[in-house]
Amino acid sequence: METLTLLLFERMGILLMFTFILTRIPLFRQLLDREVRVRTALSFSLLFGLFGVAGTYAGVLVKGTSFLPSFWIFHLEPDESIAHAGLVGVVIGGLLGGPVVGVGAGLLTGLHLYSLGGMTALSGCVSAPITGLLVGFVARFFTEERVISPAKSLFIGMFAPILLMGMILIFSTPPDAARTLVNIIGIPMVLTNSISIAIFTTMIRVALKEEERSAAIETERALKIAELILPHLKLGLTPQTARAAAQLLLKELKAAAVAVSDTEQILAHVGIGADHHLPGERIKADLARRALLTGQVQVGLSREHINCRHPACGLAALLIVPVNQAGRSVGLLKLYFKRPQQIRKVEEVLAQGLSNLISNQLTLALAERITGLMKDAELRMLQAQIHPHFLFNTLNSIVTLIRVNPDLARHMTIQLAVFLRMNLKMTSAQLVSIEQELSHLNAYLEIVRIRFAEQFTVSCEVESGIEHVMIPPGTFQPLVENSILHGLKEKTCGGFIRIALRRRQERVEVLVEDNGTGIPPEILDQLGEMPVSRTEGNGIGVHNVNQRLISLFGPDARLRFANRAEGGCQIRFSIPIMK
Repeated sequence: METLTLLLFERMGILLMFTFILTRIPLFRQLLDREVRVRTALSFSLLFGLFGVAGTYAGVLVKGTSFLPSFWIFHLEPDESIAHAGLVGVVIGGLLGGPVVGVGAGLLTGLHLYSLGGMTALSGCVSAPITGLLVGFVARFFTEERVISPAKSLFIGMFAPILLMGMILIFSTPPDAARTLVNIIGIPMVLTNSISIAIFTTMIRVALKEEERSAAIETERALKIAELILPHLKLGLTPQTARAAAQLLLKELKAAAVAVSDTEQILAHVGIGADHHLPGERIKADLARRALLTGQVQVGLSREHINCRHPACGLAALLIVPVNQAGRSVGLLKLYFKRPQQIRKVEEVLAQGLSNLISNQLTLALAERITGLMKDAELRMLQAQIHPHFLFNTLNSIVTLIRVNPDLARHMTIQLAVFLRMNLKMTSAQLVSIEQELSHLNAYLEIVRIRFAEQFTVSCEVESGIEHVMIPPGTFQPLVENSILHGLKEKTCGGFIRIALRRRQERVEVLVEDNGTGIPPEILDQLGEMPVSRTEGNGIGVHNVNQRLISLFGPDARLRFANRAEGGCQIRFSIPIMK
C-alpha cells in the first residue's frame, strides 16, 4: 500500500507541473472569475476532462494483489484495473465551473475509463459524471470564495475516490476480487486524489495572489505617473507642457524615448531619436491615426509602425497612449522601446491604465471649468439684473426733477454718471473688498440724498481691520434701497438706516436695519428665496443678492430677515474671511 501511494504521488507530480502551466493560460482566468457561460462551458469541460484523461494515463496498473508501474495504459484486460488520478480533473472542474463543467469533465473522463476496459470500466464511467455533478452543487455553497480554500477542497476531494470505491463494489465482478481491489487501491487513491486537489487549489490561489500583487504595483505606478504629469496636461498641450510631461514619463517608465503630440503634430520628443524626431512634424503613421480615431491604446512591434526612415534610428517598437477629454481625443503619448520584446503584457496594461486615468482626470477638470464658467455667468446675470432696477428708479426721479428743479436734475445726472462709471469698474470682478463696496454705496447714497432730502439718515459702522475682506460687488446697495423704498416709504422725516460690520471669529457679520414699517409677516419667509410681488417692485434686487451670496459662500451666507421689536426690519448675513 505504501509503495502504491508513493508511486501515485510521483505520477501526480507530473500532472501538477501541468497544472502550474494551466494557471497561466488567459482562458483559465475566466473560470477563476466565474465567467462561465454556455459558450465557454464546453471549453472548460474539455479542458478538465483532458486533465482527467491525463490523470488516468498516469495511473498504476493493478492485477490481483500486485501492481505494475506501467505508464500510458491504453487497454486493460477483464481481470485488470487501474489506480489513477483521473477524478482530480473532474473535482477541480466542478469546484471552479459548477455542475455544468463538472458533469462535462466527468463524462469525458468516464467515457475514457470505460474505453480502457478492465474490471472497473463501468464503475469509473458511472462515478465520474456523478462526482462532477455533486461537487459542482457543493461548490455553490462557497460562491463567496474566488477559489475554494485548500482545507475545504481536501475534504471534498476525499469524497470522489470513496464514491468510486462504492461503485466498484456495486458493479465490479466477481465480488471477492472487487473487495480485494478496494482494499488495495482505496486508501492510496483517497490520499493522493484529495491531497493533489488541495495542492491544485493552493497553486491557483498563489498564482492569483501574485497577479493581484502585480496589478496593485502597476496600478500604484500608473497613479503616480498620472499624478505627476496631470498638472502639466491640465494647462493644455503646448510645447512647454508636452516636454515636461515627456521628461517625466521617460524617467518613470524606463522607455527608450517618449513623445507627446496633439491631434496634428509632435509637440515634444525626448530620449533616443530626439535628433531626428523633431517637434512640429506632422502625424503620419497609420497606428497613431488609429489611436486618435478609436481612443484605444495601440501597440506597434516593428519599425514600420514607427514610420521612421532615419537609418540610424534605434527605436523598434512603441506603445501609443491616446489622451481623451470628454470622449474626444486631444493628444497622444508615444512610448518607444529598442526591442519589441520589451513591450510585455505589463507595459500594455500600464499604458491602458494610464490612458484611462489621464483621460478621466482631464474630463473632470473640463467639467470643473465648465461648472465654474456657468457659475460665473449666472452670477454676472444676477449682477446685471440689479443695476437696471436702480437705474430705472433714478431716471424716473430725473424726469420728475427736470420739470420742477432743472438744476437739481442736472446734478443728479452727474452723480448717476459717477455711480455708473464706478459700477462698470467693479462689476468686472466677481469679488471686491469691503472698502470698495462701501465706496460704491456712498456713490449711490449721493443720488438718493437728492431724491429723498431730509427724509432719513444713513450711518455706517465698520470694525477696523476688515476692510480687505472680499464681498460680491453690489451687495449693500440693493439692501439699502430695499429699506428706502419699502421700509421708510411712509416716513416723511426721522427715518434712519444703520449699516454695521463686525468680525465674528473667521467671518464678518453684516447688519442692515431701519426704523420703518417692517416686513409683512406673510412674505417674511419668502424674501430672498424668490422674487416677491409688491406694489413698488418685485424684490428681485434682494433675491439676487441672496442667490449670489449662497452661490459664492454657501448656505451659511444667506440673508436672514427679521422685524425689530421697536419697529422696522433687520437684514443679517455673514461671509467668510478668505485668506
